[in-house]
Amino acid sequence: MSPQSPNIILIHWHDLGTHLGVYGHPGVQSPRLDHLAETSARFTNAFCTAPQCSPSRGSLFTGRYPHANGLMGLAHTGWAYHPGEQTLPMMLRPAGYESTLIGLQHENDDPHRLGFDHVDSPSPSMPAGEVAARAARWLAGRRDRPFLLTVGFLETHRPYPAEHYPAVDPASIEVPAYLPDRPTTRDDLAAFYGSIKVADRAVGAILDAVDQGPNASDTWIIFTTDHGPAFPRAKGTLYDPGLRVALLIRPPKGRRRAAVIDRAVSLIDVVPTLLDLVGQPIPPAVQGHSFLPAISGEPMGPPAPIFAEKTSHRDYDPMRCIRDDGFKYIRNYEPGPLLLLPRDIEDSLTREGMGDEHLHPRAADELYDLNEDPLESTNLAEAAEYSPVRDRLAARLDRWQHETGDPILSGPIPAPTQQS
Repeated sequence: MSPQSPNIILIHWHDLGTHLGVYGHPGVQSPRLDHLAETSARFTNAFCTAPQCSPSRGSLFTGRYPHANGLMGLAHTGWAYHPGEQTLPMMLRPAGYESTLIGLQHENDDPHRLGFDHVDSPSPSMPAGEVAARAARWLAGRRDRPFLLTVGFLETHRPYPAEHYPAVDPASIEVPAYLPDRPTTRDDLAAFYGSIKVADRAVGAILDAVDQGPNASDTWIIFTTDHGPAFPRAKGTLYDPGLRVALLIRPPKGRRRAAVIDRAVSLIDVVPTLLDLVGQPIPPAVQGHSFLPAISGEPMGPPAPIFAEKTSHRDYDPMRCIRDDGFKYIRNYEPGPLLLLPRDIEDSLTREGMGDEHLHPRAADELYDLNEDPLESTNLAEAAEYSPVRDRLAARLDRWQHETGDPILSGPIPAPTQQS
């Protein structure tokens, strides 16, 4: 197998954000992923395109924004790719790649329509240990063709039943600053961290299968998640806890080194980066940008702004944002509460102890100085001294929406049953 045709393993979790020990979360027990980071490029400013499962994963696998590829809401509620959308396995096929999906996906009710040559995805609730065991068996044999193996975990999606995910000690947890530090929150986080521990062990089994198998010298490993954790002000929001994600990329054996990359990147950039890695042309329809030079330690130009969006989750809740030059601008298209909580968060222990302040009405525009106000707690959109920043970011957001054909520019986006 030539160096230009390396194997690629893409491991993705649900609802993790950056909650790993290596990302500075005390109380999280993630030794295998922490160890992976010791020989990987670790991105500290990686963001998803949408704080919900299907739209974010759609961008990860197409290199296109949700409003461009059509997957603007959850697949099981009827949202789908536009006809003719190309996914990563389809784009790698001309380079001779064999593609396999093992475990969870969240882009289509029928995983066989996603372009993989082989699919082993019998149940969306398959536990991490079983997913890892199937992946390890698959990796046991050497193949004549380069491969793309996608391994999807249900974890760390709610709920966190104790019989599957024994909770960690609540006292060991440092509660994130955006959450209320109450016993209910600590108990909730303790269960969440328990699911991380179990899933981390399963990833370790996959890493062992790679390192002890025939593919260690020619396999790249990418680990990431779809969006932030299922807690208030994270999943389902365009605030940083909802958009910032873990991203670890490990080169093959013999080329591994630890690197911390602070450059802002988006999961929309993964497809063009992998195409760049294998020497495949990046299709004009792909909207992300390759960050392969950053992994190789080569200089790159200024990073592009981070754009993200939400259209529909449990309810229609359209919003768009730009994150650039130390500021974030959010545009809310519909009136509503400060936080419209997904059902799993609404039913959580954390919600029980947080009061109802999040039900106050939201502003149409939000602007945050991320350097002075990393918690995004003080909206500066109406502050006169920040109007130049607001206007500049609003204009750049407008341009991006026009360039990418955002349908919300023409009015409310119809639900899938109303789409032709």
